[in-house]
Amino acid sequence: MSHQSVQWVECAVPDLSSIARGKVLNTDLFLAQGGCQIPAIIFGLSVHGYEAPEIYKEHFPETLGDTVAKPDWSSFVIDPLSPRCMASVLCDVHGSITAPDGLPYDIADVAPRQLLKRQITKLTEAGFKAIVAPELEVFLVLKNNDGSLKPAHGISGRVPHEEPSLDMMSLELAGSFAPYFDQLFNACSVQGIPVTGYAHEASIGQYEVNFAPGEALVQADAVFRFKRLAREIARRHGFHATFLPKPYPKELGCGMHWHVSLLDKNNKNAFTAEDGSAHPRFFHFIGGLQAAAPGAMALYAPYPASFDRIANPYASPASAAWGYDNRTVAFRVPQAAASNRRVECRLPGGDSNPYLILASMIGAGLAGIMQKISPSEPALQAVHMNEALQLPHTQISALEALEKNNLLNETFGRRFIRLYCAIKRFEAMECTGANWTVEHLLTRA
Repeated sequence: MSHQSVQWVECAVPDLSSIARGKVLNTDLFLAQGGCQIPAIIFGLSVHGYEAPEIYKEHFPETLGDTVAKPDWSSFVIDPLSPRCMASVLCDVHGSITAPDGLPYDIADVAPRQLLKRQITKLTEAGFKAIVAPELEVFLVLKNNDGSLKPAHGISGRVPHEEPSLDMMSLELAGSFAPYFDQLFNACSVQGIPVTGYAHEASIGQYEVNFAPGEALVQADAVFRFKRLAREIARRHGFHATFLPKPYPKELGCGMHWHVSLLDKNNKNAFTAEDGSAHPRFFHFIGGLQAAAPGAMALYAPYPASFDRIANPYASPASAAWGYDNRTVAFRVPQAAASNRRVECRLPGGDSNPYLILASMIGAGLAGIMQKISPSEPALQAVHMNEALQLPHTQISALEALEKNNLLNETFGRRFIRLYCAIKRFEAMECTGANWTVEHLLTRA
Protein backbone atom coordinates (compact mmCIF):
# COMPACT_ATOMS: atom_id res chain seq x y z
CA MET A 1 0.00 0.00 0.00
CA SER A 2 1.52 3.30 -1.10
CA HIS A 3 -0.16 5.50 1.52
CA GLN A 4 1.65 4.39 4.67
CA SER A 5 -0.53 6.46 7.00
CA VAL A 6 -3.78 4.74 6.00
CA GLN A 7 -5.31 2.82 8.90
CA TRP A 8 -8.70 1.90 7.44
CA VAL A 9 -9.88 0.89 3.97
CA GLU A 10 -13.43 1.14 2.70
CA CYS A 11 -14.17 -1.72 0.28
CA ALA A 12 -17.01 -0.38 -1.90
CA VAL A 13 -19.14 -2.22 -4.45
CA PRO A 14 -21.76 -0.31 -6.50
CA ASP A 15 -25.12 -2.11 -6.51
CA LEU A 16 -27.89 -1.89 -9.09
CA SER A 17 -29.13 1.40 -7.62
CA SER A 18 -25.59 2.84 -7.58
CA ILE A 19 -25.53 2.61 -3.79
CA ALA A 20 -22.13 1.88 -2.24
CA ARG A 21 -22.19 -1.39 -0.33
CA GLY A 22 -19.31 -3.16 1.38
CA LYS A 23 -17.14 -3.12 4.49
CA VAL A 24 -14.56 -0.98 6.29
CA LEU A 25 -11.49 -2.98 7.32
CA ASN A 26 -8.28 -2.12 9.11
CA THR A 27 -5.33 -2.18 6.74
CA ASP A 28 -3.78 -5.32 8.20
CA LEU A 29 -6.90 -7.40 7.62
CA PHE A 30 -7.55 -5.79 4.23
CA LEU A 31 -4.06 -6.62 2.99
CA ALA A 32 -4.09 -10.10 4.49
CA GLN A 33 -7.42 -10.97 2.86
CA GLY A 34 -6.89 -9.03 -0.36
CA GLY A 35 -10.37 -7.56 -0.03
CA CYS A 36 -13.42 -8.84 1.83
CA GLN A 37 -16.42 -11.10 1.64
CA ILE A 38 -19.89 -9.65 1.22
CA PRO A 39 -23.33 -11.22 0.76
CA ALA A 40 -24.15 -11.77 -2.91
CA ILE A 41 -27.69 -10.61 -2.18
CA ILE A 42 -26.51 -6.98 -2.31
CA PHE A 43 -27.20 -7.23 -6.05
CA GLY A 44 -30.77 -8.23 -5.32
CA LEU A 45 -31.65 -5.26 -3.11
CA SER A 46 -34.08 -2.51 -4.00
CA VAL A 47 -33.17 1.14 -3.54
CA HIS A 48 -34.82 1.04 -0.11
CA GLY A 49 -32.92 -2.06 0.97
CA TYR A 50 -35.47 -4.85 0.54
CA GLU A 51 -35.49 -7.99 -1.58
CA ALA A 52 -38.18 -8.62 -4.16
CA PRO A 53 -39.73 -12.04 -3.44
CA GLU A 54 -39.17 -13.03 -7.09
CA ILE A 55 -35.39 -12.94 -6.76
CA TYR A 56 -35.43 -16.03 -4.53
CA LYS A 57 -37.39 -17.91 -7.18
CA GLU A 58 -34.91 -17.29 -9.98
CA HIS A 59 -31.65 -15.60 -8.99
CA PHE A 60 -30.45 -16.05 -5.39
CA PRO A 61 -30.57 -18.97 -2.95
CA GLU A 62 -32.20 -18.28 0.39
CA THR A 63 -28.98 -19.39 2.10
CA LEU A 64 -27.63 -15.85 1.53
CA GLY A 65 -24.09 -16.91 0.70
CA ASP A 66 -21.07 -14.64 0.30
CA THR A 67 -19.10 -13.48 -2.69
CA VAL A 68 -15.50 -12.25 -2.70
CA ALA A 69 -14.88 -8.54 -3.31
CA LYS A 70 -11.36 -7.88 -4.57
CA PRO A 71 -9.93 -4.37 -4.92
CA ASP A 72 -9.40 -2.71 -8.27
CA TRP A 73 -6.19 -0.96 -7.26
CA SER A 74 -6.54 1.64 -10.00
CA SER A 75 -9.50 3.02 -8.01
CA PHE A 76 -7.64 3.35 -4.67
CA VAL A 77 -8.08 6.87 -3.23
CA ILE A 78 -7.88 8.68 0.08
CA ASP A 79 -11.17 9.61 1.76
CA PRO A 80 -10.92 13.42 2.10
CA LEU A 81 -13.89 13.65 4.49
CA SER A 82 -12.94 11.04 7.05
CA PRO A 83 -11.55 12.33 10.38
CA ARG A 84 -9.40 9.21 10.56
CA CYS A 85 -6.78 8.00 8.08
CA MET A 86 -9.04 6.11 5.69
CA ALA A 87 -8.87 5.14 2.04
CA SER A 88 -11.53 3.87 -0.33
CA VAL A 89 -11.23 1.33 -3.11
CA LEU A 90 -13.80 0.04 -5.56
CA CYS A 91 -14.03 -3.71 -5.66
CA ASP A 92 -15.02 -6.29 -8.25
CA VAL A 93 -16.87 -9.39 -7.14
CA HIS A 94 -15.81 -12.95 -7.87
CA GLY A 95 -17.46 -16.29 -7.40
CA SER A 96 -20.22 -18.57 -8.57
CA ILE A 97 -23.82 -18.42 -7.40
CA THR A 98 -26.17 -21.37 -7.67
CA ALA A 99 -29.58 -20.16 -8.74
CA PRO A 100 -32.75 -21.75 -7.31
CA ASP A 101 -33.05 -23.85 -10.49
CA GLY A 102 -29.72 -25.47 -9.61
CA LEU A 103 -27.73 -23.82 -12.39
CA PRO A 104 -24.61 -21.83 -11.43
CA TYR A 105 -23.76 -18.39 -12.78
CA ASP A 106 -20.98 -15.87 -12.33
CA ILE A 107 -21.88 -13.16 -9.80
CA ALA A 108 -20.16 -10.68 -12.15
CA ASP A 109 -23.12 -11.25 -14.51
CA VAL A 110 -25.20 -8.96 -12.27
CA ALA A 111 -22.52 -6.52 -11.05
CA PRO A 112 -22.92 -3.11 -12.78
CA ARG A 113 -19.27 -2.08 -12.68
CA GLN A 114 -18.13 -5.37 -14.18
CA LEU A 115 -20.86 -5.26 -16.81
CA LEU A 116 -19.39 -1.93 -17.93
CA LYS A 117 -15.91 -3.46 -17.95
CA ARG A 118 -17.16 -6.19 -20.29
CA GLN A 119 -18.47 -3.64 -22.78
CA ILE A 120 -15.20 -1.72 -22.63
CA THR A 121 -13.36 -4.97 -23.41
CA LYS A 122 -15.63 -5.64 -26.41
CA LEU A 123 -15.06 -2.11 -27.64
CA THR A 124 -11.29 -2.53 -27.28
CA GLU A 125 -11.42 -5.80 -29.22
CA ALA A 126 -13.22 -3.94 -32.01
CA GLY A 127 -10.37 -1.41 -32.11
CA PHE A 128 -11.93 1.52 -30.27
CA LYS A 129 -11.75 3.38 -26.97
CA ALA A 130 -14.65 5.40 -25.57
CA ILE A 131 -13.96 8.90 -24.28
CA VAL A 132 -16.87 10.29 -22.29
CA ALA A 133 -17.79 13.37 -20.28
CA PRO A 134 -20.83 13.71 -18.01
CA GLU A 135 -22.89 16.78 -17.23
CA LEU A 136 -24.49 16.11 -13.87
CA GLU A 137 -27.31 18.16 -12.39
CA VAL A 138 -27.93 18.41 -8.65
CA PHE A 139 -30.51 20.17 -6.47
CA LEU A 140 -29.57 21.83 -3.18
CA VAL A 141 -32.64 21.57 -0.96
CA LEU A 142 -34.07 21.73 2.54
CA LYS A 143 -36.80 19.40 3.77
CA ASN A 144 -39.98 20.94 5.17
CA ASN A 145 -41.78 19.49 8.18
CA ASP A 146 -44.48 18.06 5.91
CA GLY A 147 -41.88 16.19 3.85
CA SER A 148 -41.93 18.54 0.88
CA LEU A 149 -38.80 20.28 -0.35
CA LYS A 150 -37.66 23.85 -0.78
CA PRO A 151 -34.45 25.43 -2.10
CA ALA A 152 -31.57 25.64 0.35
CA HIS A 153 -30.44 29.09 1.45
CA GLY A 154 -27.03 30.25 0.31
CA ILE A 155 -24.16 30.01 2.78
CA SER A 156 -21.90 32.80 1.56
CA GLY A 157 -22.00 36.25 3.17
CA ARG A 158 -21.68 38.09 -0.13
CA VAL A 159 -25.25 38.40 -1.42
CA PRO A 160 -28.87 37.67 -0.36
CA HIS A 161 -29.58 34.00 -0.82
CA GLU A 162 -33.30 33.54 -1.31
CA GLU A 163 -34.53 32.03 -4.59
CA PRO A 164 -38.02 33.40 -5.18
CA SER A 165 -38.01 32.62 -8.92
CA LEU A 166 -36.09 30.98 -11.73
CA ASP A 167 -32.71 32.56 -12.37
CA MET A 168 -30.82 30.45 -14.91
CA MET A 169 -27.03 30.94 -15.07
CA SER A 170 -27.14 33.45 -12.19
CA LEU A 171 -23.63 34.05 -10.92
CA GLU A 172 -24.93 35.62 -7.71
CA LEU A 173 -26.87 32.48 -6.82
CA ALA A 174 -23.93 30.28 -7.77
CA GLY A 175 -21.67 32.50 -5.67
CA SER A 176 -23.94 32.15 -2.67
CA PHE A 177 -22.93 28.48 -2.47
CA ALA A 178 -19.24 29.07 -3.16
CA PRO A 179 -18.13 27.63 0.24
CA TYR A 180 -20.00 24.41 -0.54
CA PHE A 181 -18.63 24.02 -4.05
CA ASP A 182 -15.11 24.97 -2.93
CA GLN A 183 -15.12 22.17 -0.37
CA LEU A 184 -16.73 19.75 -2.81
CA PHE A 185 -14.27 20.47 -5.60
CA ASN A 186 -11.31 20.22 -3.21
CA ALA A 187 -12.55 16.79 -2.14
CA CYS A 188 -12.94 15.83 -5.79
CA SER A 189 -9.34 16.86 -6.43
CA VAL A 190 -8.14 14.50 -3.69
CA GLN A 191 -10.01 11.61 -5.30
CA GLY A 192 -9.04 12.44 -8.88
CA ILE A 193 -12.59 13.34 -9.92
CA PRO A 194 -12.14 15.60 -13.00
CA VAL A 195 -14.71 18.33 -12.27
CA THR A 196 -14.13 21.51 -14.24
CA GLY A 197 -16.85 23.93 -13.15
CA TYR A 198 -20.44 24.51 -12.13
CA ALA A 199 -23.32 26.84 -12.93
CA HIS A 200 -26.83 27.58 -11.73
CA GLU A 201 -29.22 25.67 -13.96
CA ALA A 202 -32.72 26.45 -15.19
CA SER A 203 -34.69 25.24 -12.15
CA ILE A 204 -34.88 26.60 -8.61
CA GLY A 205 -31.93 25.45 -6.53
CA GLN A 206 -30.51 23.45 -9.43
CA TYR A 207 -26.83 23.35 -10.42
CA GLU A 208 -24.93 21.65 -13.21
CA VAL A 209 -21.44 20.27 -12.66
CA ASN A 210 -19.19 19.59 -15.64
CA PHE A 211 -16.46 16.98 -15.93
CA ALA A 212 -13.42 16.84 -18.19
CA PRO A 213 -13.53 13.98 -20.72
CA GLY A 214 -11.93 10.67 -19.85
CA GLU A 215 -12.14 6.91 -20.23
CA ALA A 216 -15.49 5.29 -19.53
CA LEU A 217 -14.74 3.29 -16.37
CA VAL A 218 -12.83 6.16 -14.78
CA GLN A 219 -15.73 8.52 -15.48
CA ALA A 220 -18.37 6.15 -14.13
CA ASP A 221 -16.30 5.78 -10.97
CA ALA A 222 -15.98 9.57 -10.81
CA VAL A 223 -19.75 10.13 -10.96
CA PHE A 224 -20.37 7.36 -8.42
CA ARG A 225 -17.93 8.99 -5.99
CA PHE A 226 -18.96 12.55 -6.78
CA LYS A 227 -22.55 11.91 -5.74
CA ARG A 228 -21.40 10.50 -2.41
CA LEU A 229 -19.17 13.50 -1.75
CA ALA A 230 -21.86 15.98 -2.81
CA ARG A 231 -24.41 14.48 -0.42
CA GLU A 232 -22.05 14.25 2.56
CA ILE A 233 -20.63 17.77 2.23
CA ALA A 234 -24.13 19.21 1.83
CA ARG A 235 -25.24 17.42 4.99
CA ARG A 236 -22.36 19.03 6.88
CA HIS A 237 -23.58 22.43 5.67
CA GLY A 238 -27.12 21.75 6.86
CA PHE A 239 -28.91 20.99 3.59
CA HIS A 240 -29.30 18.15 1.08
CA ALA A 241 -27.64 17.66 -2.28
CA THR A 242 -30.08 15.44 -4.13
CA PHE A 243 -30.33 13.82 -7.52
CA LEU A 244 -34.07 13.26 -7.25
CA PRO A 245 -35.55 13.16 -10.75
CA LYS A 246 -38.14 15.86 -10.03
CA PRO A 247 -37.88 17.63 -6.64
CA TYR A 248 -40.49 20.22 -7.64
CA PRO A 249 -43.45 18.99 -9.71
CA LYS A 250 -43.78 22.16 -11.79
CA GLU A 251 -40.07 22.71 -12.43
CA LEU A 252 -37.48 20.98 -14.58
CA GLY A 253 -35.94 17.71 -13.47
CA CYS A 254 -32.46 16.42 -12.77
CA GLY A 255 -30.40 15.05 -15.66
CA MET A 256 -27.13 13.19 -16.18
CA HIS A 257 -26.12 13.82 -19.79
CA TRP A 258 -23.22 11.93 -21.35
CA HIS A 259 -21.01 13.09 -24.21
CA VAL A 260 -19.41 10.14 -26.01
CA SER A 261 -16.77 9.88 -28.71
CA LEU A 262 -14.61 7.00 -29.90
CA LEU A 263 -10.89 6.90 -30.55
CA ASP A 264 -9.33 4.46 -33.01
CA LYS A 265 -6.06 2.57 -32.56
CA ASN A 266 -4.14 5.69 -33.61
CA ASN A 267 -5.93 7.80 -30.97
CA LYS A 268 -7.79 9.70 -33.67
CA ASN A 269 -11.50 10.44 -33.48
CA ALA A 270 -13.15 7.35 -34.97
CA PHE A 271 -16.30 9.33 -35.75
CA THR A 272 -14.39 11.51 -38.24
CA ALA A 273 -13.23 10.44 -41.71
CA GLU A 274 -9.87 11.37 -43.24
CA ASP A 275 -11.40 14.34 -45.07
CA GLY A 276 -12.85 15.75 -41.83
CA SER A 277 -16.44 14.73 -42.54
CA ALA A 278 -18.51 12.47 -40.32
CA HIS A 279 -17.52 8.82 -40.73
CA PRO A 280 -20.37 6.38 -41.50
CA ARG A 281 -19.71 4.65 -38.17
CA PHE A 282 -20.73 7.88 -36.42
CA PHE A 283 -24.24 7.58 -37.82
CA HIS A 284 -24.30 3.84 -37.17
CA PHE A 285 -23.37 4.52 -33.54
CA ILE A 286 -26.34 6.90 -33.28
CA GLY A 287 -28.50 4.28 -35.00
CA GLY A 288 -27.55 1.78 -32.32
CA LEU A 289 -28.41 4.25 -29.57
CA GLN A 290 -31.80 4.86 -31.18
CA ALA A 291 -32.49 1.14 -31.56
CA ALA A 292 -31.78 0.54 -27.87
CA ALA A 293 -33.50 3.68 -26.58
CA PRO A 294 -37.00 2.29 -25.82
CA GLY A 295 -35.56 -0.43 -23.58
CA ALA A 296 -32.77 1.77 -22.25
CA MET A 297 -35.42 4.09 -20.81
CA ALA A 298 -35.75 1.59 -17.96
CA LEU A 299 -32.10 2.38 -17.14
CA TYR A 300 -32.19 6.08 -17.96
CA ALA A 301 -35.29 6.55 -15.76
CA PRO A 302 -34.99 3.89 -13.01
CA TYR A 303 -37.93 4.83 -10.75
CA PRO A 304 -41.62 5.62 -11.25
CA ALA A 305 -40.98 9.29 -10.42
CA SER A 306 -38.20 9.42 -13.02
CA PHE A 307 -40.83 9.57 -15.74
CA ASP A 308 -42.20 12.81 -14.32
CA ARG A 309 -39.04 14.40 -15.70
CA ILE A 310 -39.64 12.91 -19.14
CA ALA A 311 -43.27 14.03 -19.11
CA ASN A 312 -42.09 17.64 -19.47
CA PRO A 313 -40.34 17.50 -22.86
CA TYR A 314 -38.68 20.90 -22.50
CA ALA A 315 -34.98 19.94 -22.58
CA SER A 316 -35.98 16.42 -21.41
CA PRO A 317 -36.57 14.49 -24.64
CA ALA A 318 -39.59 12.20 -24.89
CA SER A 319 -38.58 10.64 -28.22
CA ALA A 320 -35.43 9.03 -29.63
CA ALA A 321 -34.81 11.74 -32.22
CA TRP A 322 -31.31 13.04 -32.96
CA GLY A 323 -30.05 16.30 -34.43
CA TYR A 324 -27.32 18.88 -34.63
CA ASP A 325 -27.01 21.32 -31.72
CA ASN A 326 -30.64 20.68 -30.78
CA ARG A 327 -31.39 20.35 -27.08
CA THR A 328 -34.88 18.99 -27.66
CA VAL A 329 -33.61 15.68 -29.09
CA ALA A 330 -32.42 12.59 -27.23
CA PHE A 331 -29.11 12.34 -29.08
CA ARG A 332 -27.57 15.73 -29.73
CA VAL A 333 -24.51 16.34 -31.88
CA PRO A 334 -22.88 19.46 -30.39
CA GLN A 335 -21.02 22.01 -32.47
CA ALA A 336 -17.39 20.90 -32.30
CA ALA A 337 -14.22 20.53 -34.31
CA ALA A 338 -13.89 17.37 -36.39
CA SER A 339 -11.33 16.04 -33.93
CA ASN A 340 -13.90 16.37 -31.14
CA ARG A 341 -16.94 14.96 -32.97
CA ARG A 342 -19.23 13.35 -30.41
CA VAL A 343 -22.83 12.61 -29.49
CA GLU A 344 -24.57 13.69 -26.30
CA CYS A 345 -27.16 11.37 -24.80
CA ARG A 346 -29.68 13.62 -23.03
CA LEU A 347 -32.04 10.93 -21.75
CA PRO A 348 -30.49 9.70 -18.46
CA GLY A 349 -31.64 11.20 -15.19
CA GLY A 350 -29.44 12.19 -12.29
CA ASP A 351 -30.89 9.21 -10.42
CA SER A 352 -29.55 6.69 -12.94
CA ASN A 353 -26.65 4.29 -12.45
CA PRO A 354 -23.59 5.59 -14.36
CA TYR A 355 -22.18 2.09 -14.88
CA LEU A 356 -25.39 0.82 -16.46
CA ILE A 357 -25.83 3.96 -18.56
CA LEU A 358 -22.35 3.75 -20.08
CA ALA A 359 -22.58 -0.02 -20.55
CA SER A 360 -25.85 0.41 -22.43
CA MET A 361 -24.51 3.25 -24.59
CA ILE A 362 -21.26 1.49 -25.47
CA GLY A 363 -23.01 -1.82 -26.11
CA ALA A 364 -25.75 -0.29 -28.25
CA GLY A 365 -23.40 2.03 -30.12
CA LEU A 366 -20.96 -0.77 -30.91
CA ALA A 367 -23.83 -2.97 -32.09
CA GLY A 368 -24.92 -0.11 -34.33
CA ILE A 369 -21.44 0.03 -35.86
CA MET A 370 -21.10 -3.73 -36.30
CA GLN A 371 -24.62 -4.16 -37.69
CA LYS A 372 -24.55 -0.90 -39.67
CA ILE A 373 -27.80 0.34 -38.13
CA SER A 374 -28.99 3.49 -39.89
CA PRO A 375 -30.39 6.31 -37.77
CA SER A 376 -33.48 8.33 -38.54
CA GLU A 377 -33.21 11.62 -40.38
CA PRO A 378 -31.88 14.36 -38.09
CA ALA A 379 -34.47 16.65 -36.52
CA LEU A 380 -34.14 20.16 -37.90
CA GLN A 381 -36.68 21.80 -35.59
CA ALA A 382 -37.60 21.58 -31.93
CA VAL A 383 -38.88 18.08 -31.16
CA HIS A 384 -41.31 17.75 -28.28
CA MET A 385 -42.86 14.51 -29.54
CA ASN A 386 -42.14 12.23 -32.48
CA GLU A 387 -44.65 9.42 -32.80
CA ALA A 388 -42.35 7.30 -34.95
CA LEU A 389 -39.58 7.55 -32.35
CA GLN A 390 -41.74 7.80 -29.23
CA LEU A 391 -40.24 6.41 -26.05
CA PRO A 392 -42.00 4.68 -23.14
CA HIS A 393 -43.58 7.23 -20.83
CA THR A 394 -44.10 4.97 -17.81
CA GLN A 395 -41.78 2.64 -15.94
CA ILE A 396 -44.02 -0.34 -16.66
CA SER A 397 -43.83 0.16 -20.43
CA ALA A 398 -40.08 0.85 -20.25
CA LEU A 399 -39.42 -2.41 -18.40
CA GLU A 400 -41.47 -4.30 -20.98
CA ALA A 401 -39.41 -2.66 -23.73
CA LEU A 402 -36.17 -3.56 -21.94
CA GLU A 403 -37.13 -7.23 -21.73
CA LYS A 404 -37.85 -7.29 -25.47
CA ASN A 405 -34.84 -5.26 -26.65
CA ASN A 406 -32.38 -7.56 -28.41
CA LEU A 407 -29.46 -5.11 -28.31
CA LEU A 408 -29.68 -4.67 -24.56
CA ASN A 409 -30.24 -8.37 -23.88
CA GLU A 410 -27.04 -9.03 -25.82
CA THR A 411 -25.25 -6.25 -23.94
CA PHE A 412 -26.23 -7.23 -20.41
CA GLY A 413 -27.30 -10.84 -20.69
CA ARG A 414 -30.71 -12.27 -19.96
CA ARG A 415 -30.03 -12.92 -16.29
CA PHE A 416 -29.24 -9.31 -15.50
CA ILE A 417 -32.24 -8.03 -17.46
CA ARG A 418 -34.63 -10.32 -15.60
CA LEU A 419 -33.11 -9.47 -12.21
CA TYR A 420 -33.19 -5.73 -12.89
CA CYS A 421 -36.81 -5.85 -14.03
CA ALA A 422 -37.85 -7.90 -10.99
CA ILE A 423 -36.29 -5.36 -8.62
CA LYS A 424 -37.78 -2.39 -10.46
CA ARG A 425 -41.26 -3.88 -10.51
CA PHE A 426 -40.98 -4.52 -6.79
CA GLU A 427 -39.95 -0.88 -6.20
CA ALA A 428 -42.86 0.31 -8.32
CA MET A 429 -45.25 -1.79 -6.24
CA GLU A 430 -43.76 -0.40 -3.03
CA CYS A 431 -43.86 3.21 -4.23
CA THR A 432 -46.90 4.94 -2.76
CA GLY A 433 -46.35 8.41 -4.20
CA ALA A 434 -44.34 11.56 -3.62
CA ASN A 435 -43.69 10.91 0.07
CA TRP A 436 -42.17 7.48 -0.69
CA THR A 437 -40.03 9.03 -3.40
CA VAL A 438 -38.63 11.72 -1.12
CA GLU A 439 -38.17 9.35 1.81
CA HIS A 440 -36.20 6.76 -0.14
CA LEU A 441 -34.59 8.68 -3.01
CA LEU A 442 -33.64 12.02 -1.44
CA THR A 443 -30.31 10.70 -0.17
CA ARG A 444 -29.97 7.56 -2.31
CA ALA A 445 -30.85 8.42 -5.92
